[in-house]
Amino acid sequence: MTETTPGWLTPDELESARARMPILYVEAVPVRVDDNGEVTSIGLLLRIGPDGTVSRTVVSGRVLHHERVRDALLRHLEKDLGPVALPRIPTSLQPFTVAEYFPTVGVTPFHDPRQHAVSLAYIVPVTGDCRPRQDALDLVWFSPEEASSPAVLGEMPGGHGALLKQALAHVGRLS
Repeated sequence: MTETTPGWLTPDELESARARMPILYVEAVPVRVDDNGEVTSIGLLLRIGPDGTVSRTVVSGRVLHHERVRDALLRHLEKDLGPVALPRIPTSLQPFTVAEYFPTVGVTPFHDPRQHAVSLAYIVPVTGDCRPRQDALDLVWFSPEEASSPAVLGEMPGGHGALLKQALAHVGRLS
């Protein structure tokens, strides 16, 4: 079946593009903040991978051709967290890091066997009711201490544990 939405590639076209060039992604670490702006909880998605393994991850997805980064962030947050998550996208779209995923293990802490991908990573406060959709099974809120535990980080494949540690350090919640 060919996708008719502008900006979407057919599966064959996407595979061909992934083999030839880096693909741009956005990633969002959903957080809850208190009245002082301090991060009190981190939301991690529970997913089943193509190989049947269960893992934790952050919101992630491709930026489409002719799509603004802000729009891609909102689209993926709504897709994964539901339409009433009420994300507060920052006015300035400065990512907390740029993660570069390689199909070769060990080039960076980030690995994606399908492709070379460049991801702009954001910390996004959400204030609404989050109800996972699409391929996410659940969303679990962790305290910063729980999220940085070896047990939780060990459930995050492909370098998402390293990304989460960077996010926690960025908001002053990782020593």
